[in-house]
Amino acid sequence: MPTYAYACKSCGHAFDAAQSFSDPSLTECPRCQGPLRKQYGSIGVTFNGSGFYRTDSRASANSGAASGAGGSSAASSSSGASAPASAAS
Repeated sequence: MPTYAYACKSCGHAFDAAQSFSDPSLTECPRCQGPLRKQYGSIGVTFNGSGFYRTDSRASANSGAASGAGGSSAASSSSGASAPASAAS
């Protein structure tokens, strides 16, 4: 269950509340019954492993794409040329 941070607009009281995704946002301060606002902070997501950095995917993607594109286009053009000829006869 996610934890959301709230702060009161009137008295400045700040607190955290554990709520389900389907629960409505809190609107009333528990101390002064003033209006609340949800506070947003940084998200604790970390991308680890290969492929998440610019230098990880550049070298392998370009070298693989160049050789893969040349080989597949040659194979498709030769197979494409022979397919209509065999279908016509």
